[in-house]
Amino acid sequence: MVMLGLLLQWQLRLQVAQLLHRRWHRQKKSEKFSGVDFKNWQQKIFFYLTTLSLQRFISEDVPVLGEETLENERFVVTKACKHSDFLCKNYTLSCLEDDLYNVYSVMKTSRELWNALEKKCKTEDARLKKFVAAKFLDFKMVDGKSVITQVQELQVIVHELIAEDMVINEAFQVAAFIEKLPPLWKDFKNYLKHKCKEMTLEDLIVRLRIEDDNKAAEKKSRENSIIMGTNIIEEASTRKKRDC
Repeated sequence: MVMLGLLLQWQLRLQVAQLLHRRWHRQKKSEKFSGVDFKNWQQKIFFYLTTLSLQRFISEDVPVLGEETLENERFVVTKACKHSDFLCKNYTLSCLEDDLYNVYSVMKTSRELWNALEKKCKTEDARLKKFVAAKFLDFKMVDGKSVITQVQELQVIVHELIAEDMVINEAFQVAAFIEKLPPLWKDFKNYLKHKCKEMTLEDLIVRLRIEDDNKAAEKKSRENSIIMGTNIIEEASTRKKRDC
């Protein structure tokens, strides 16, 4: 009787899992894992496996029942667990791009597959963290390009750092942004560095925007003065020629 109950329960779970898998697959065809952004994909696939009641197989092996369990009951339970592990493994594989599928389809259990993906992708995540950190450290603003545009580029890198779980507090960000200002901003940089009042990043960007606009206006004014001076000289030269 117990064996029959277990068998019926297993068959019901199998039917529900297959139904949910078909529905999920129709919605998520374009979201197969290609080797990028593993953490995001991992969270989604874990939720998916949870809806199928298969999530435990990514961290547990098929249980071995004791000798006190009846042989028929042990057979049914073991078969059900092995089949659920088979489903879990292949549902996970079906969410990989073909290149990755071919590499990981040789894994024998869901747990082995999950651990192999974690090991590979966490190693790549560590490399990515180093790359993003180096990009942030090497970033230097240059003259001849809008400072605000360069600040926005630096903000993108900061968001990449945060996405990789590398926390940098706001005070450090403010200090780093000031330090990376271009050479022609040396006086303004020193002014900001010696301010006693602590600034937020938003305050700093507002000040940089105002200063950037002022510098652009000054540059335009100088260019207009040069043009006017050139015109005056040309007019004086023309008059002189006519007088002669």
